[in-house]
Amino acid sequence: MDNVELALLFDFYGDLLPEKQRECCDLKYNEDLSLAEIAEHCGISRQGVWDNIRHAENTLTETERKLGIVENFLEIREELSKLEKLTEGEAKDAVKRIRMRLEK
Repeated sequence: MDNVELALLFDFYGDLLPEKQRECCDLKYNEDLSLAEIAEHCGISRQGVWDNIRHAENTLTETERKLGIVENFLEIREELSKLEKLTEGEAKDAVKRIRMRLEK
């Protein structure tokens, strides 16, 4: 799984992680810091950062496997894009409003 997919999982499920794992993932995925930079920021070793991120990624992946919320979100977003291209006028505006609500 690439960093973009993991960042999306983090956006959806990050609040389920323990604080230290959440902090390390936030710094990695949202701030794009290196393991050394995260280690310095958190006051732990690079190995500690790696362990926190690895455990978090496993939790995020397993949570998505069980719930499938991100997969459903991506499918709905794709279907809305197709629908938006096919509709005009008020229907197109309605699709845009639904898309905006979905992506909040």
